[in-house]
Amino acid sequence: MDDFVAMSIVYRRASLSNEGDRTNLLANPSYLELSERAVLPGRSLVAVIEGRVIGFASVDMVEDGFELEALFVDPDAMRHGAGSALVFALLDRARRRGLSRISVDANVHALAFYRHAGFTEVGTVELEFGPVPRMVLPVVPLA
Repeated sequence: MDDFVAMSIVYRRASLSNEGDRTNLLANPSYLELSERAVLPGRSLVAVIEGRVIGFASVDMVEDGFELEALFVDPDAMRHGAGSALVFALLDRARRRGLSRISVDANVHALAFYRHAGFTEVGTVELEFGPVPRMVLPVVPLA
């Protein structure tokens, strides 16, 4: 809960930094408010540099894996490995729990990131602002 305000700032800044989503978000300001659900125990990981939260990832447990509900990095910290570090930390957590996958309904503007992180497209889902790719990252157990 201590990181909620910092996470909320990252969430809003990262969301609005994407020109392709900005119009819809500003027209629907409730989508720019991070839910306190994001900071429930065991649900989120934060990326911190020099004592400052620069990103976070939030998951839900589903069947045999994690559902990635949110992955956001502050625009000033993008492209420096924070997003990848969060995915790797989630993979580690999933492995330790014996899970087999991490799934996400991917923002179309983040497809390159998700593909680079190892996610593959498995279909399409309809969300509030239109269809998005459904992607899965297999969790390979440790030998």
